[in-house]
Amino acid sequence: MFIAGIIKYSERIWALYRASTDNFRKYLLQDKDPGPDYALLMDKFACMRDGHLPTKTITVEQPEKEDKDVNLGKLSDLEVLHYAYHFFETFKGLVVDLVFSRHARKESRDFFKVREPEDALRVIEVELNFLYGVFYTKMMIMHSSVGYVFRIIACGSILAALALFHFHTNQSKYEPFSVKITYSLLLGALALEFVAFLMLFFSDWTFASPVHPALKPLALIYRCCLALTNSSWHLIPENEIQVLRTPLFRRWSGSVSGHNFVRYCRKSSPTTMLKFTSWWDLIPKVVPGRALIANLVGKLKLILWPLSFVSKLCYIPETIAEKVGIKEFLDEMAYVSHEPLAKVLWDLVFQEIKEKSEEALISQHVAKRISSGRGEWVLMSAEYSHIDWTEFMSHEAELDERIILWHIATDLCYHNDLPSPSASSSPSPPYETTSKLLSDYMLYLLVMRPSIMSTLVGLAKIRFQDTLAEAERLFARYPLGARNSDKGACEIIYGVNTDVKPVYLKGDRSKSVLFDACRLAKELNKFGNRKRVLISKVWVELLSYAATQCRPSAHVEQIGNGGELITFVWLLVAHFGLGHCFQTTTVAKLIAGK
Repeated sequence: MFIAGIIKYSERIWALYRASTDNFRKYLLQDKDPGPDYALLMDKFACMRDGHLPTKTITVEQPEKEDKDVNLGKLSDLEVLHYAYHFFETFKGLVVDLVFSRHARKESRDFFKVREPEDALRVIEVELNFLYGVFYTKMMIMHSSVGYVFRIIACGSILAALALFHFHTNQSKYEPFSVKITYSLLLGALALEFVAFLMLFFSDWTFASPVHPALKPLALIYRCCLALTNSSWHLIPENEIQVLRTPLFRRWSGSVSGHNFVRYCRKSSPTTMLKFTSWWDLIPKVVPGRALIANLVGKLKLILWPLSFVSKLCYIPETIAEKVGIKEFLDEMAYVSHEPLAKVLWDLVFQEIKEKSEEALISQHVAKRISSGRGEWVLMSAEYSHIDWTEFMSHEAELDERIILWHIATDLCYHNDLPSPSASSSPSPPYETTSKLLSDYMLYLLVMRPSIMSTLVGLAKIRFQDTLAEAERLFARYPLGARNSDKGACEIIYGVNTDVKPVYLKGDRSKSVLFDACRLAKELNKFGNRKRVLISKVWVELLSYAATQCRPSAHVEQIGNGGELITFVWLLVAHFGLGHCFQTTTVAKLIAGK
């Protein structure tokens, strides 16, 4: 048992050592490459020059490797696994800021540009699961020759301990209860080893490479295991929108959190646009025993009644909560909403990044402009360039200012188009849903997850507080009254006369952007229904920019917390060849003329 314990802790220490970013970078660094011998080349150049030979240097790009055939059509579960492992091996250096070759860029872009958005999501989902295995589990250690030897020795040691206790120990000298406890502990340790072996054998790592002939008989069993971890799309009849349904053994949370400025001003409870689905929803109501099971589940939910006390903590006065240091925690409990990932949202993100990757092929200058765009690329397109957007998209504006500005403007436009409660309800248009989801999600990242946006936000907290204070002052002057709703609050903000830019009358002491957002909303409303498409595309560009600019370690941290949409976008942008993580490999040649 001592030997088995040493092996267990050795594996853990080794895994923690390998999972640190510094050691992970050392493990990924390529061989030293000093490049061509400069001193020798200069000697040759000097000889040619002294001999009055015409010489010149040319720079040529290295030839690319021959591309593999890309599998067209829908990918099977095993194919998703194999491609995900291949791209994980290629792009795992992203987490330590390594750069990649032109060949890796072309191979990845050629693969993803012929994929459906659903298959791209499945590949990235498994790829992130491999990253999770590296940084949060011992899978990378266990799936090595040393790891296999350790497993055999550890399991054999426990079996030997059980055999020695059973056959070579005089058990009559001990209390019967103590003997039973010892048997229970030894058998429990053996059972844990057996479960660990099954998890090791049926993990993604085992079948990641093309299946070995010895494993082919078990491939069918593994496909059944994959079926328990596959996400799929489920249609919500009320909204006519498909949302991601995550299985029992899911790879990530499959949800998109949201924080809303107007809702936070009013201190109202979060509302959701979409509904989470589960495997229970797929069981037909006519199945025998369904009502009995539902009744049993309802009674089991009574166990959660102590949690209702926790929700009461959200009504603690803010001054007390700030002094105790739990204000952010209570705000997240009380005002953050959680929505399932909508198919229209992922399709929009995928198509926008795909189109930008094709435009980036024009030139390096265009590629850099697209990668550094924070909404300007969309607004400068021919369809929207007739309006001067300089006031709202100045180059001096920080990302946090743009997020708050466009979030409030999105909310004003959304509630302006929302029908009155007395009108008959109808499903929301797809772009209206995507713009609202992305708007709330980006504000959630900015306010509730500052660690992700820490390299970008600057004066985010001050700007958010100043904007909040100005909104509260406005609502104190014009009480909501009968219009006590988010729509009524947006009507009050939108009704303010904003003919003159706020900075001309107020100066720049306050960082509030409340009425700048009101001016932006009035400009957007000039486009009619087309503004939904524009707003959604701007949010995708802002999300893509934030995903590529935040620290890779923050993405790794979110993988351990269940995963975030921004991490999926981070990998998708890299797979389409955008961003600053690629280099062009060239070779200089010295040529002598005749």
